[in-house]
Amino acid sequence: MSAAPTPSKPILVSMGDACGIGPEIIASLWCRETPRDVVVVGSAEVLRRAMRTVGGAAEIAPFDAPDDLRHLASHQLPVWQPEGIPPELADLPLGHIDARAGAAAARCVEAAVEQIQAGRARALVTAPIHKEALHAAGSPYPGHTEMLQALAGGVPVRMMLANDELRTVLVTIHCSLREAIERVTREAVLDTVRITHTALQRFGLAAPRIAVAGLNPHAGEGGLFGREEIEHIAPAIAEARALGLDVKGPFAPDTVFMRARRGEFDVVVAMTHDHGLIPVKYLGVEQGVNVTLGLPFVRTSPDHGTAFDIAGTGSADPSSLSAALAMARRLSGPS
Repeated sequence: MSAAPTPSKPILVSMGDACGIGPEIIASLWCRETPRDVVVVGSAEVLRRAMRTVGGAAEIAPFDAPDDLRHLASHQLPVWQPEGIPPELADLPLGHIDARAGAAAARCVEAAVEQIQAGRARALVTAPIHKEALHAAGSPYPGHTEMLQALAGGVPVRMMLANDELRTVLVTIHCSLREAIERVTREAVLDTVRITHTALQRFGLAAPRIAVAGLNPHAGEGGLFGREEIEHIAPAIAEARALGLDVKGPFAPDTVFMRARRGEFDVVVAMTHDHGLIPVKYLGVEQGVNVTLGLPFVRTSPDHGTAFDIAGTGSADPSSLSAALAMARRLSGPS
């Protein structure tokens, strides 16, 4: 079968946790769309197992270099396996936490970032990892966002979850709710607003309209339900407005997302993980995309986890991965 035209710089897709649905949604997506600009970073044997699980007929083609797709045939899914991936990975039981899977998932992300930093790829899409497996492997990072931040040199980053109806950016991410409240400071809110403004401009919005959600019920009700809005959030908004940013709030968290969905704002800045992510995920995880703002490269991911409960059934929906790949193409531009 003849080779198909391919871009000069591919998008790398890390396979995620080998015991979860990451490899399966990659295989399903390939069978459905056959993207010609993608190289999977992971274990060829794990992807072969996933392809069998979903009933796909694509050939898994191991590649020595992730940017060399010149000889890729149309029926081949290219997989680049970096050093440090254990050979027994494909024999691990599906749906279970395993430190080896956590270590391999981390290694795939690290290797992918190295390739992007070397100019051999144009974006990264990460399949889901399992935070407990990552921890069991000795990783100091609670998730993708913190790991990517460290790999990029410690640049300030924020998590954005987006679909066609709503965008939210988080001030705090993976920590306890008690700790998150303590992390809501004027500096943190202002940094989040500035990172959001810069990123959305980079993504094509000349003057992003930013709404800031409060932390407390009714945005504190003038101090009756908490003073975080008065002492931290409102001063950050005022400082951002003095810098010329189109930012408003703080608004009651239980209504501001509806206003943004109706078109009043381009994005909502939320104080905590669940405040910001529940509204987007409620609209449908199959279309949600996680984007890390502030990195010197494009990184997106599906809006779901490893789904151990259905791993190995072949029933996992690749729609969110497809949306993440489409977002990565849009944000990274031509190859």
